Amino acid sequence: MKPSADPSRRRLLGALGATLAAPGLAVASLSSNMTNTETPDLILHNGRFTTLDRANPVAEAVAIKGGRFTHVGRAEEVLPLAGGATRVIDLQGRRVLPGLIDNHLHIIRGGLNYNMELRWDGVRSLADAMGMLKRQVAVTPAPQWVRVVGGFTEHQFAEKRLPTIEELNAVAPDTPVFILHLYDRALLNGAALRAVGYTKDTPAPPGGEIVRDSAGNPTGLLLAKPNAAILYATLAKGPKLPFDYQLNSTRHFMRELNRLGVTGAIDAGGGNQNYPDDYEVIRKLADDGQLTIRLAYNLFTQKPKQEKEDFLNWTANSRYKQGDDYFRHNGAGEMLVFSAADFEDFRQPRPEMAPEMEGDLEGVVRILAQNRWPWRMHATYDETISRSLDVFEKVNKDTPLAGLNWFFDHAETISEKSMDRIAALGGGVAVQHRMAYQGEYFVERYGAAAAEATPPVKRMLERGLKVSAGTDATRVASYNPWVSLSWLVTGKTVGGLQITPQRNLLDREQALRMWTENVTWFSNEEGKKGRIQAGQLADLVVPDRDFFACPESDIADTTALLTMVDGKVVWGAGPFAPHDEGSVPPAMPDWSPARTFGGYAGWADKKEGAPLQKVMRNAAMSCACANNCNVHGHSHATAWSSKLPVGDLKSFWGALGCACWAV
Repeated sequence: MKPSADPSRRRLLGALGATLAAPGLAVASLSSNMTNTETPDLILHNGRFTTLDRANPVAEAVAIKGGRFTHVGRAEEVLPLAGGATRVIDLQGRRVLPGLIDNHLHIIRGGLNYNMELRWDGVRSLADAMGMLKRQVAVTPAPQWVRVVGGFTEHQFAEKRLPTIEELNAVAPDTPVFILHLYDRALLNGAALRAVGYTKDTPAPPGGEIVRDSAGNPTGLLLAKPNAAILYATLAKGPKLPFDYQLNSTRHFMRELNRLGVTGAIDAGGGNQNYPDDYEVIRKLADDGQLTIRLAYNLFTQKPKQEKEDFLNWTANSRYKQGDDYFRHNGAGEMLVFSAADFEDFRQPRPEMAPEMEGDLEGVVRILAQNRWPWRMHATYDETISRSLDVFEKVNKDTPLAGLNWFFDHAETISEKSMDRIAALGGGVAVQHRMAYQGEYFVERYGAAAAEATPPVKRMLERGLKVSAGTDATRVASYNPWVSLSWLVTGKTVGGLQITPQRNLLDREQALRMWTENVTWFSNEEGKKGRIQAGQLADLVVPDRDFFACPESDIADTTALLTMVDGKVVWGAGPFAPHDEGSVPPAMPDWSPARTFGGYAGWADKKEGAPLQKVMRNAAMSCACANNCNVHGHSHATAWSSKLPVGDLKSFWGALGCACWAV
């Protein structure tokens, strides 16, 4: 079709003659990737683009071809590039930002489990949270659990408390319920205690506590003292999803991140996330072209005292940067050695790292430096950072670290001396919004004055350090990037406590850069993404409110109307719903909390006709397995809660032939 044959395009082109050149706007083009005779795949226009390109900071329109921005500038410069096959989307005057990139997200582990988890992220009252729990218990079949695995804090609730064990037992007398609160505790109802087998005779775990009553029986409260090993070991006892369901679960998690404007992430590995076994799901999605988040992954050691063997094996068999722009290897961490892991449970005193820490760490860092692998290292306290820097400086004398994009994660109490030592070695610091969830506990232990620059983000930027932002989701904090942006700008916790004074806060542009172009150094992708600029990857977000003009109190509630990755619309809502190319099949299994609640703040349950719910309804109509089994037609919930018909061989093998039994 010729451009003149399309009425909407004809009107657009006809209006160009009357368009006045806006001051300060310039057009940028990429002649090396696209000649003037080639037509773009897509044009977005009538937008207010915040490009973060200092040479071309604002724009009205962009052209995209082959997954990259080719032109960024004035509408009258970009719209005439349209050809017969060019899609043209009118952004209706809305603000457009570069796609958000999370510098620390446990997306691989989170994706494997997302469909099994009831998310209390963003829920404002305990009453609402318990109402969600009660509804989920009603549809969760035996032997499955109801799990609330992090992403929230008691301080976000109006009641400012967690549920009691008695309340959990009243709501779920027979269904196991496991609730993880930050890194500090887990609550188990009676059914969950029975499922995991904790009794009066269960020994006390190292580094944790099974709280008991006066008779010595477990109450259902597990405490991290000081590390979360007991919490995660208990969670690991629960049922797991089969492989195909994990594929579906990971797609739903990415869809939820796209809904919030996330287009990329660096995966920080995680406990019980073994390489390569637990990477098969994400690798298959990458091979099948089903990733909607650009992902760089780090390798996290799993066994104490075997860390050196892990990294010797991995550096011999894996190549740094192997992969592509969607899925690529990013080095080591965040766990390098267990003896250097200072978990940030601010309810407990600061843990002193073991005397063997330096020796353990040096052995691993030498392997990484010699193989030119960057690393990321979990470090909450300056005491740990300082001791680690002693090791890095020692290794640097023999094997220069220059050019390795290594960095510390978290760094809540980092000192200026450590900042300067990191800068001298060419390293960086990746901060996350953990204080938005634990600020109250930090203030209780260390005082309000100590919390004023925890972490000292503005000071690190002023000293020229490489710094970026992320979440550390899904357990210790929520995956919602706008909560992080709100925390950087306002200095408030999700419970409303002002912990950071104005002098230590970032302005909105600084905060946005922390979530976009700054992150690219941490994945060694500078100049490739993070800005809306000709030649960069075409990732962007159109939020539902103007990030630069809305009240500060509204930032955390932002969602996306349109999210684009690689020039494809992976999320579309409201006026942009017709452009959505990222729909996924219904969440599996059919009792998944994701079907009812969707994710952050139970958004899908609150929105009549929400895009996810509509997609699921349409898919359910075309897919018999959404509600009933294709093999023998029974209700899934009934099958899960019934005994297998072992007395009737025909029925027995019929039940085993159904995919739902394995869940």
